[in-house]
Amino acid sequence: MRILLIEDDTKAAAHLCQGLAPEGHEVQVAPDGRAGLLTAASGAFDILIIDRMLPGLDGLALLRTLRGAGVQTPALFLTALGGLDDRLEGLRAGGDDYLVKPFAMAELAARVAALARRNAAPPKATTLCIADLELDRVTRTVRRGGRKIELKPREYEVLEYLMLRPGQVVTRTMLLEDVWGFHFVPQTSLVEAHISRLRGKVDNGFSPALIHTYRGAGYKIDAA
Repeated sequence: MRILLIEDDTKAAAHLCQGLAPEGHEVQVAPDGRAGLLTAASGAFDILIIDRMLPGLDGLALLRTLRGAGVQTPALFLTALGGLDDRLEGLRAGGDDYLVKPFAMAELAARVAALARRNAAPPKATTLCIADLELDRVTRTVRRGGRKIELKPREYEVLEYLMLRPGQVVTRTMLLEDVWGFHFVPQTSLVEAHISRLRGKVDNGFSPALIHTYRGAGYKIDAA
């Protein structure tokens, strides 16, 4: 599993990485709250392990922001704050589990495994639907209102990426990294051009408009 560890204590982070490695997990470390937020927002991780007391942005605010943006990656708080009110705050902020320091590595590994089982992905949907828009992932065909829409391969991939995240704002960086495979952010209008063409094919002549632009944030597909 891919685990994002958001921990500012470098020694603690190294210890956790070493302890989780024998379980076959790939652990990436974010050293502060803001870096953790940006990295976790990609949705590329199976589990988040979050320290509550982080520089830049505390763990509670970090997870509330992620949940508000539609990121539902299972999250485990790992913290020295062990009071009842502290645990309740963590769970109410969107945490799925809460482990108090000091802890046994075996317990952490068991809790990570339990989260993975609880949140195992359901069978991959072969048809995605938003309002009267349908995307068939087997035949790679798209229809709206029963009418077939011809898309180029990259246009299809962008639309599929959006439809897999209904109601979630998808950033330009996410699209460049996950659809185009860039590991840097080039100065290009690729995303804007593809979104414009998609909007012309998917929304033009139909109601309601489904593809929305949030200036400075990204794009979302939604019937609302």
